[in-house]
Amino acid sequence: MKSSWIRMTSVSVLAMWAGTGLAVAEPSAELIAAAKKEGQLTTIALPHDWCGYGAVIDGFKAKYGLTINELNPDAGSGDEIEAIKANKGNTGPQAPDVIDVGLSFGPSAKAEGLLQPYKVSTWDSIPDSAKDAEGYWYGDYYGVLAFEVNKDIVTNVPTDWPDLLKPDYKNAVALAGDPRTANQAIQGVFAAGLSSAGGDVSKAGEAGLKFFSDLNKAGNFVPVIGKAASLAQGATPIIIRWDYNALADRDTLNGNPGVEVVVPKTGVVAGVYVQAISAYAPHPNAAKLWMEYLYSDEGQLAWLKGYCHPIRFNDLAKNGKIPADLLAKMPPAAAYEKAVFPTLEEQKQYSGVITKQWDTAVGASVQ
Repeated sequence: MKSSWIRMTSVSVLAMWAGTGLAVAEPSAELIAAAKKEGQLTTIALPHDWCGYGAVIDGFKAKYGLTINELNPDAGSGDEIEAIKANKGNTGPQAPDVIDVGLSFGPSAKAEGLLQPYKVSTWDSIPDSAKDAEGYWYGDYYGVLAFEVNKDIVTNVPTDWPDLLKPDYKNAVALAGDPRTANQAIQGVFAAGLSSAGGDVSKAGEAGLKFFSDLNKAGNFVPVIGKAASLAQGATPIIIRWDYNALADRDTLNGNPGVEVVVPKTGVVAGVYVQAISAYAPHPNAAKLWMEYLYSDEGQLAWLKGYCHPIRFNDLAKNGKIPADLLAKMPPAAAYEKAVFPTLEEQKQYSGVITKQWDTAVGASVQ
């Protein structure tokens, strides 16, 4: 695994992600037939407003006619791994076939024997640095941590992490998950810490805990999992979440309330998510067909419509597959110029610090 995710601008990352040619491969007739015979796919932790997953799921069902059993849409990456462990040998509806987890969870799940390998037809157009060489997991999309702000309540919109500590934001700031289990929330704590530590990744985990401890003591932190509904209702008028989720909420809420999405000036953290198939998948062929769909041009563009940068972005761009109107809806490239892509080793280190020390350092149970 190449450790090339750190301190790159989005431009250099996309340059590194140049594909090898036009993706024309299609899943085999045999795979399609085997998947249809199984008749069902069980997913987990796929909210319909996350990365355009609602349209992705509908597109897959329409194309192949399979039923999708959707487990716990609001689960975090850690919950997905636990669901595989808890359902070993269980072929019932609670056993997930596939998972979509934060980058660091891929190698650890492989090491625990929880995944099975499969290389999609477009394998060569997925960058080497974003996939397991044996096919046990592979990157799917990335985004950066941003502030999603209810402008009807927050008139002075924060532009950077230190702003969130101001008295203006009393009972206003929430994470979009539990930092003890959810990758999005863990990365949010890390991003705050990266800002506090002046960009020093080695100190960002502990600095992030200190930041949220101060935020909690100031009465600004709301221990509620932030969502579009809580934002609109005013319970969590500022949510720290992936830019693509925030942008999707902006569209969904459609001005009621008005939403501003801010990429902070410092502590800009990019996160890559990965796909994998459970080693105990009750519907392994449906799982493989799902992967083929996700990594096809159609699936990748569906993620882009959900404001995610798909892993095959440069391959699609190189071959003229990205509609101009899609690119126009994305934040300007300048917002991503300071983005940091932590290596797997760094993620393992700071994730351990944050998940293990959150209770003692911050003392706020996020629910």
